[in-house]
Parts: sequence; C-alpha cells; structure tokens
Amino acid sequence: MLAYILRRLLLAVPTVLGVALLTFLLFNAFGPDPVRAALGNHATPEAIANLRAQWGLDQSLPMQFVEFLRQIVTFDYGKSYVTQEDLGQQLKAGAWVSLSVTAPPFIVGGIVNVLLALVIARWRDGLADKASRALFIAGMSISALVYVLVLQYLLAYKLGWFPISGYVSGPGAVVYLALPWLILLIVAMGPDIRLYRTLFLDEANADYVRTARSKGASEGRVLLRHVLPNAWIPIITNNVTTLPFLILGSFLMERFFSIPGIGSLTIDALARGDLPILKAVTVLGAIALVLFNLLSDLLYAWADPRVRLS
Repeated sequence: MLAYILRRLLLAVPTVLGVALLTFLLFNAFGPDPVRAALGNHATPEAIANLRAQWGLDQSLPMQFVEFLRQIVTFDYGKSYVTQEDLGQQLKAGAWVSLSVTAPPFIVGGIVNVLLALVIARWRDGLADKASRALFIAGMSISALVYVLVLQYLLAYKLGWFPISGYVSGPGAVVYLALPWLILLIVAMGPDIRLYRTLFLDEANADYVRTARSKGASEGRVLLRHVLPNAWIPIITNNVTTLPFLILGSFLMERFFSIPGIGSLTIDALARGDLPILKAVTVLGAIALVLFNLLSDLLYAWADPRVRLS
C-alpha cells in the first residue's frame, strides 16, 4: 500500500507541473498585463517599472516560472495585486468557510441519498418508485440557479425563516448557512438517487443475489448485505470526484448569499483581474483533484477485497 501511494504521488508530479506550466503561460505570457490594468493607460514609465519590480514581473519568464513553482511547493503565493493582503491567509480562511458551506450537505446528503435509493430499489416498479422517478426527473430539469432565486425569495424574503444573505464566524454561522445547505441537498438529491437506484437494481439482478434470495434471505437483508457492498465502488467514485469542490466552495451559493469563501474570492479576483489569486486557486484545484483520485483508488481496495493496488 505504501509503495503504491508513493508511486502515485510521484506520477502526480508531472501532472501538477503541467497544470502549473499551462496556468503560468495563460496568465503571465498570454494574459493581460496586470501592471497596465492596475495603473491605467496614462501611467508613467517610472511607475510601471517600479510596480513591475515590486511584483517580480521585471524578471524573465523562466525565472518567474521558477518563482511560481516555489510558491506551489511552499504554499506561499505572495500577496494580492489589488488588496495587498497575504494570499495564504486569504485562501486558508476562505477554504474553512467553503467547507462550512459544502461539507455538511455533502455528508448528510451522501447518507440520506443512499438510504432513499435503497428504499426505492426495495419497492421498485411500485407507485412510490414511479412517483419518485417523476419527481426527481422534474427536479433535475430545473437549474440550480432557479432553486437559489426561488427559495431565497420565498423562504428568506417572504417568510423570513432564514437571513437573505450574510455570514458570521462561529456557531452563529448555522443561521446563515441553513438555506444554502437545504438548496445543496435538494440539487444533489435527484441525480444521486437516480444513479444509486440504477446501481442497486443492476446488482439486484445478479446471480449471487438470486442465490441469496433462494436461500430465504429477506429483501432488506439482500439489499444491505449483498447489493450495497457490491455497489460501493461507483458510489465512491461519484462522491470522491466532488471532494475538491468542497474546498474550492460552491461558487453559486457563496455569491448569492454573500459568503466569503473560496468561490466568492475567485469571482472577485476575476472581476478585478487579481492574477495571483486565480493562479493559486487553479493550481490548488489541480492538486486537490490528484490527491482525491488517489484517495478514491485506496477506497476501492477498502470497499472491494478483489481490487488490488499495483
């Protein structure tokens, strides 16, 4: 296991380097000049030269790339071009806020959706199954933006059950996060339950399940002891692929509810042309994706003894 992890981490290095190179070229070589954007078209040559030296943009592109690699390794991304705040502190604070937005509905939804899918699979082709399928298909046809606007208007503005927007640190944040949590749960419910139901029904028709039934096992025992364990791998894949977005945050929720997470930070950086933040978020997202792909492979081996890591 340790040797496999080390090999995967070594193989991840070229991937991260490739993403770093593409990100650097996109923003530094082919992107707009941040100095011109910051000072305007009427800035003096002296002011432009001073700001380039301050931001390290007076060096050659290879030297700037080496500095960018140093920032990636040390997680020291310097300062924002616009606010001059330390990016490490901004990203750390924003990541915790983003996790507070996305982690609770991810955990609760993961458990609830699997259990509901098992119940629906238990009563397949019945009235409850047909009604739930129609409901989930209708729900999946509605954009997440519609859920945000409608529920924010009805539950927050009209009924006053939740704050319309805002965020505070500490336990009081639950009041501001309750509505975003509810929306994230509703948005993920349809696709996840339909996927899990299909997986469970595919396994329910396998030979080993028919054998278990012929031995007198109840339908509930068949689903929990046979069907569910053998459907873990695609369930793990579906959930692990969303893990990087827990850290990067839900851009839509954070923007509409004025939550200062990574999503809001990135959108503000796009609007202001704050390149250091955009480069940092892009590379951190790539690193998170590589690490969570490794995690998914390890979970495969845990979920299914037939899987061997090599």
